[in-house]
Amino acid sequence: MMEMVLPVANATAAALARVSAVFNAPLARAVVFGIHIDGHLVVEGLLIAAILFQLSRKSYKPPKKPLTEREVDELCDDWQPEPLCPPIKEGARIDMPTLESAAGPHTTVDGKEVVNFASANYLGLIGNEKIIDSCVGSVEKYGVGSCGPRGFYGTIDVHLDCESKIANFLGTQDSILYSYGISTIFSVIPAFCKKGDIIVADEGVHWAVQNGLQLSRSTVVYFKHNDMASLASILEKLTHGNKHTEKIRRYIVVEAIYQNSGQIAPLDEIVRLKEKYRFRVILEESHSFGVLGKSGRGLAEHYGVPVEKIDIITAGMGNALATDGGFCTGSVRVVDHQRLSSSGYVFSASLPPYLASAAMSAVNHLEENPSVLANLRSNIALLHKELSDIPGLEIASNILSPIVFLKLKTPTGSAVADLELLEIIAEKVLMEDSVFIAATKRSSLDKCRLPVGIRLFVSAGHTESDIFKVSASLKRVAASVV
Repeated sequence: MMEMVLPVANATAAALARVSAVFNAPLARAVVFGIHIDGHLVVEGLLIAAILFQLSRKSYKPPKKPLTEREVDELCDDWQPEPLCPPIKEGARIDMPTLESAAGPHTTVDGKEVVNFASANYLGLIGNEKIIDSCVGSVEKYGVGSCGPRGFYGTIDVHLDCESKIANFLGTQDSILYSYGISTIFSVIPAFCKKGDIIVADEGVHWAVQNGLQLSRSTVVYFKHNDMASLASILEKLTHGNKHTEKIRRYIVVEAIYQNSGQIAPLDEIVRLKEKYRFRVILEESHSFGVLGKSGRGLAEHYGVPVEKIDIITAGMGNALATDGGFCTGSVRVVDHQRLSSSGYVFSASLPPYLASAAMSAVNHLEENPSVLANLRSNIALLHKELSDIPGLEIASNILSPIVFLKLKTPTGSAVADLELLEIIAEKVLMEDSVFIAATKRSSLDKCRLPVGIRLFVSAGHTESDIFKVSASLKRVAASVV
């Protein structure tokens, strides 16, 4: 063994000696332009040159071979496409009760007769014979749909009559109809508000208003819910000493009755601030039109504010008027601008004629029967009285609001947990006492951060026994759940 190892060791030692001699040679310590170049620099230079050479070479690509049918099948079996939408989380699926009759004060839900406090039938006009007769006559004359937008042969005389009727009722110069109630406000806002404009909005506005604010691409600043001190502070900060602000368009966006709380906006104070800081006001009246004011003309009548001081008024007709669609009303200039600039008006098929007829009949009914408002307010006051001592819950809404909003006295700290409690209450009230109510479900798109609650929609068609029944049921169930 030693005889084999010694020759290898001697050869290795001789090779190392030669390498050492090369590095100690005069060339390895040459002087070029006054710089001493050692042997290791030569080696490093060679290494750098080799690296650059390798990087500059084209990458090796193996020759392409067509896949066999078996390989193609295996790849197809293994491929998992991305889902078109994210999976529905546990608890997010909504199984709503199904109505099997008209959504009047009493209705049929899943085969059971119930008292209905979940439909915004404020004036009790669902099932009104005169409104039904007007719809039947309209269907016989015009058919069901219009089959075209207003600007492309979709304008029917009943549309013009309805617009004139609404404008005359509210005391405005003109009005414009929309085919879908919720699309009214989120078409109107971006029709007037553009990128670079400033919008100051209440933090409690509902999703349709939020969507309009987003579509406008304006700079949006929120003030505390129904807090005029917060609104005044923001308006002051935006305008004080800011010459740039004076040159751009500025808006205040509020709801007359807030869907997410049942609170009523103090219009007199809003108009005062609007005039002081030179803002325009966009007022959403879906839950106040036909409800507030001596004759149901809305928030302006309620506060005695001249309607012309409100720049833009919008409302859905699916609540008090018990029809569908929406309208915007104001000056002729405001209305005419929308006929070419509002997407919901320009690109949607016009409102079915029979719904416009129903809206006119509902306004006529309100003018001819003002006592219906007294019945509604009496029912609201009675419900407030009966629920004043409900265990675990409290009323957060205004005494004149047809939305009686109940929220937890002691929240759990989690909106999800709060909503689960409220849904349990609503479900037990329906299953055990045949009273139909609804908790405030909000989608992931809704950015409102107000407390969740139970909304009771009061109708002029409810009887005292209906009020007593829902009150007794809620008290009993809330005591056992909260």
